[in-house]
Amino acid sequence: MNVYPLENMTLEQAMQKQFKLVDCITHHFRGAESLTRGDLGVHQPGNQPETTRKAEQTIAEFFGAEDCILVRGSGTGAIRYGLSAMIECGQKILIHKAPAYSTTQTSFEMFGLIPVQADFNDYAAIVQTLRENPDIRGALVQHSRQKLDDGYSLADVIKTIKQTADIPVLIDDNYGVMKVDKIGCECGADVSCFSTFKLQGPEGIGCVVGRKAIVDRIRKMHYSGGCQTQGWEALEVLRGLTYAPVMLALTDAAVKEALRRIQAGEVKGIKNAYIANAQSKVLLVEFDTPIAKKVLAAAEKRGALPNPVGAESKYELAPMFYRVSGTFLKSDPRYGDTMIRINPNRSGADTVLRILAESIQEANEA
Repeated sequence: MNVYPLENMTLEQAMQKQFKLVDCITHHFRGAESLTRGDLGVHQPGNQPETTRKAEQTIAEFFGAEDCILVRGSGTGAIRYGLSAMIECGQKILIHKAPAYSTTQTSFEMFGLIPVQADFNDYAAIVQTLRENPDIRGALVQHSRQKLDDGYSLADVIKTIKQTADIPVLIDDNYGVMKVDKIGCECGADVSCFSTFKLQGPEGIGCVVGRKAIVDRIRKMHYSGGCQTQGWEALEVLRGLTYAPVMLALTDAAVKEALRRIQAGEVKGIKNAYIANAQSKVLLVEFDTPIAKKVLAAAEKRGALPNPVGAESKYELAPMFYRVSGTFLKSDPRYGDTMIRINPNRSGADTVLRILAESIQEANEA
């Protein structure tokens, strides 16, 4: 099996991202303001908490973007707001030829969008699809992998689309932010959308960062006080973003060490193991026999998380042992019996391999 995981930042690169973000924070917040819980409500003239606006300006500066807005609904909400601001109901949208993430599919259905697929691994196919469908009015590209064999370069996909058609490009940057060096809006896309809950932030807050014209349209949808991201939530977003890059770099190191030791034969009963973005960057473990479900049950008894919360949220400390992603199961249902995914979260390789070895033994003895 050929897999092409995204290239994570090194620990040194992650440290520099942390330092850069803190520097940006000091450009927009006085020292005493950083030690508060922020303000509330529709402060005038911006019709939103002042703290929230400063946090948005900080994030925009950090990503080199024109503007940013924090929205409710986490990553899915951010994508939905982004879509509604850049494309009209009933229009065609270009997407990758792969199983769509479930909430992305429901978003298309909500807006009556007509997906037109092209294999993003084949840049010529993108050009051909756009030329054969001149009425396509936008594109959505998922930064993380949708299929195990996806290997496209995000920057090259964006460049190909932009050179072929004058349409806005939205990037689903969930599972990419603070892991890779550049996100979509830094690679030429119109907007990047992602969940801050996946980045040690508060529940339910998403982020749209990129072109001001699109962000302004979204901001007009947030006139009501009940739509606002409150000041304390915005500060929690910044605190989470600050800690995320180094934490995620450590997780990446744990994944790589676990793979190396499995490939060296440290754990018996494993046919193959891979590193893949599914949707987080995880360790995929394929067993010699169809014991995946039994291994998952045994792992939970040993402290492994049986499911994600926000995927890499602040609540997820122990390693997660879980089924492979829904999009991967759609591409090959057999994975459900023979393969699991493991995200170390805040744990190290020793913990992951101990739980894995003990769980395989119990599954084989059952």
